[in-house]
Amino acid sequence: MDFAVWEFIGQWAWVGWIVLIALFLAIEVMAGELTFLMLALGSAAGIVAALAGAPVWLQVIIAAVAAVAGLTLLRAPLLRRLRRSSDPQKFNVDALIGLNGMVTETVTAIGGRVKLVNGDSWSARVQAGGELPPATPVVVQQINGATAIVTRTTATTPTPES
Repeated sequence: MDFAVWEFIGQWAWVGWIVLIALFLAIEVMAGELTFLMLALGSAAGIVAALAGAPVWLQVIIAAVAAVAGLTLLRAPLLRRLRRSSDPQKFNVDALIGLNGMVTETVTAIGGRVKLVNGDSWSARVQAGGELPPATPVVVQQINGATAIVTRTTATTPTPES
């Protein structure tokens, strides 16, 4: 390439770095995994090098080193810190797995009813076949649609509120 082209690129490289920063930040907002944030950090180092008058090849090296350093040194601790405060509470169907209950209507492989300790009444099927008579303590193994798949438990289950 002609010297004038390289001079033009070197003179306006900071604009390219700003475009990369904006692009990486927009992708990071959608991704949320801090990878593109670290690439934006590298691009910020590139723009600093450009404004300091470094040649384009050096700007690229500085940006790459800063991005790799951010990915290896900052990303993992930041992700741990962000996820540390996340709510470990299970919701919806996931919260029912492992919940104890009591058979209210005989439960077979075809159907029946149980009342869980949280007060919910569910249609139920026994997991391993057989039959569970009323007042049998059970534990929810899985949820299949609107049916709780249960097994007999030996744990003493508090009687759910009627």
